Amino acid sequence: MAGRGRASGHGGVALCLLLLVGLVGCGGKPATDSARTDLQRILDRRATAVLDRDRAAFVRTGALSWFENLSAVPLAAWSYRVTALHRTGATATADAQLGYRVQGYDGAPVTVGRTLKLSRDAGGRWYVDAEQPARKSPQQLWDQGEVTVVRGKHSLVMGVGQSGEALHSYADLADRAVPAVSDAWGTDWSRHVVVVVPQSLAGMAGLLGSPSSAYRGIAAVTTGETGAPARAPADRIIVNPDAYGVLGALGKQVVLTHETTHVATRAHTTPATPLWLSEGYADWAGYRDSGRTPAQAAPELQEAVHAGRTPAALPADQDFGFSGDATELARAYEAGWMACRMIAEQWGEVRLDEFYRAVGAHQKRAGAVEDAMKKVLDTTPEEFTAQWRDHLRAELG
Repeated sequence: MAGRGRASGHGGVALCLLLLVGLVGCGGKPATDSARTDLQRILDRRATAVLDRDRAAFVRTGALSWFENLSAVPLAAWSYRVTALHRTGATATADAQLGYRVQGYDGAPVTVGRTLKLSRDAGGRWYVDAEQPARKSPQQLWDQGEVTVVRGKHSLVMGVGQSGEALHSYADLADRAVPAVSDAWGTDWSRHVVVVVPQSLAGMAGLLGSPSSAYRGIAAVTTGETGAPARAPADRIIVNPDAYGVLGALGKQVVLTHETTHVATRAHTTPATPLWLSEGYADWAGYRDSGRTPAQAAPELQEAVHAGRTPAALPADQDFGFSGDATELARAYEAGWMACRMIAEQWGEVRLDEFYRAVGAHQKRAGAVEDAMKKVLDTTPEEFTAQWRDHLRAELG
């Protein structure tokens, strides 16, 4: 989500001969560089206006646009960095990198690409006619409408097109999820979450920069940087209100606890971590205190086992793709959950946590699971898979 690359200036060849086609003066800066400097000053004032909630100062830099949409968002920082300027007479288009931090949640700025449509006023000053997400960059929630903010004990919930009552219900779920995850995983994480609730599936897709078809039927996803250091932007749990809304009370709690688990485990989730482990562990934490049996929580996998189609191997990463068959996706999640549940039951919950961390401590996938299984569980992948298949037949057969 970083900004685009820098545009080159006119250079320094035959400077005095190029006075009429782009230079301020012999030995001076290129006009493009000067214009970018002027624009950067305007955007610096624009950023200050956002932080100060100064409507009049913001309007002096450009159209009001989304300014009032984010008035409720608690901001700790907001800044722009111009990365390219494309001029056409009195108008221009600029690429910029926006960095912002939500107060109390982001340890480092969230950075996103923005495109600005510009014109010059009578005094020759830049004026921002429009600001929108750059190509291939996701929308921000305030691009979609006025943001309503609700604070919970362990959560910050931001929504568009949602009632305060609805957002409070998300905060209640998140506030129950955080201590539940800490009880399962431990307390070496932030112990708070940011939940983002757009108006619809289309809004969710816009926040993720993907087509709606990729998330139809998916109740929520968590964004964040795997293996992130302590000083990093907070993960965002982004809800699909269309799919989430049809879940029952237990289903809603399981989903929020699952996604909160991803937030808690993020620093120990690396390219070495297979999805059957990261998703299976999140489901294990989600169902841990629910009282749900394997038959209740893994119906698609049970059907396959009943039909004599017990999986031959743990699910591969590609089995978790959202755009594939919904039944196969459900079986992949259920299979990962059953694997983590088996570890918790037969080796203990402490060993399950140790195994997760041991896998994530590797830099690469190759050998990570094998090494962690040997050191933590005293087994091999082949023995573990055979034991898991027997476990599926015993619990679901």
